[in-house]
Amino acid sequence: MRTIMAGLVGGIVFFLWGAVAHMMLPIGTMGMKLPTDQQAVLAAIAPTTHGAGVYEYPSIAPDKWNDDAAVKAFNDANHGSAYAFVIYQPGGNPAHADMTPNLIRQFASDALSALVVAFVLGLGAFGLAKRVFIATALGAFSALTVSVPYWNWYMFPLDFTIGSVMEQVIGWLIAGIAIALVLGRGRR
Repeated sequence: MRTIMAGLVGGIVFFLWGAVAHMMLPIGTMGMKLPTDQQAVLAAIAPTTHGAGVYEYPSIAPDKWNDDAAVKAFNDANHGSAYAFVIYQPGGNPAHADMTPNLIRQFASDALSALVVAFVLGLGAFGLAKRVFIATALGAFSALTVSVPYWNWYMFPLDFTIGSVMEQVIGWLIAGIAIALVLGRGRR
């Protein structure tokens, strides 16, 4: 029961940290830029898609990845050209009208993540400092397994990636403190 309580408290703390990082600090918006001529871009993208999805421009069909001649021709044709990684939703972003469903899903995700962290921290008789360190390390692990590969493979901007890593590591440090305090002191 204490692990569940610790997870819920940790989820609340992590959720609140996310709000602070995105609404009060520049961490949540690092690397984000306001595009120009947005309607023209959206109108141009629409006919190049097959509906909602993630698109890379330019890209090569997966069935051509093992065709050396096709890959070479693609690379030669696109060397030095612009690149875009686009999440396309033709129906718009419903969060612009009402963020409530997104906030509920975010809190549920944060609470479930914190329950996992609380479970891991409860597996051993760790002291408070070690529990906080482990929670912070789990935050670094999550950032290194998601944010860094997006920077590496999909060319997410470095400042965006740094902001994402900071949000995870700092958030799990703070949530880790809350989780460790609720779990109580273990053996050192």
